[in-house]
Amino acid sequence: MRPLGIEGAWVDSPRVFADRRGRFHEWFKADRFHELTGHPLRLEQANYSRSGRGVLRGIHYAAVPPGQAKYVTCVSGAVLDVVVDVRTGSPTFGTWEAVRLDDREHRSVYLSEGLGHAFLALEEDSVVVYLCSEQYRPRREFGIHPLDPRLAIDWPGDLTLELSDKDATAPTLAEAELRGLLPVHQECVAYRRGLRSTAPETTCVPS
Repeated sequence: MRPLGIEGAWVDSPRVFADRRGRFHEWFKADRFHELTGHPLRLEQANYSRSGRGVLRGIHYAAVPPGQAKYVTCVSGAVLDVVVDVRTGSPTFGTWEAVRLDDREHRSVYLSEGLGHAFLALEEDSVVVYLCSEQYRPRREFGIHPLDPRLAIDWPGDLTLELSDKDATAPTLAEAELRGLLPVHQECVAYRRGLRSTAPETTCVPS
């Protein structure tokens, strides 16, 4: 795992073993995750999403505390996975970083509590799975419009984007900030600092 340019986000490029039978790789290891992030990954929910080419999901985030950290990978097809810093007071507030996730390189992205997340399916039947630190709680979930001109995310121009009604009517970053809906950077950092006291044995590891 290596840190991305946005504090609190990492990308993992695993070693893939291939032979005549197929391929194998470890897409999550608790000890390596703990060593690099300073805390274990609390696992409360695992999500599966299948999308057609051009489907754009996000930008989504959860109120902190407790927020919802995500460890994301693409097991079939390819997506452009985007991390957005929606934390007020952050040095990189309003910036984004994109990582291609696909079933060839098998990279994963981890985004900590308070960061915004979106992904665009680049191929038909792209399947994304992600581990979540907290369960989905509708009243604490929020969104930012993925086509907000202020963010200016560089979505591929050769795709016809398909958004849900909820994402298509989400506020811009400025509107969400004005309404007091955005996480605060210092509170997100403090929350993560508190996770360091969590005992490693409470971490759930996928088999």
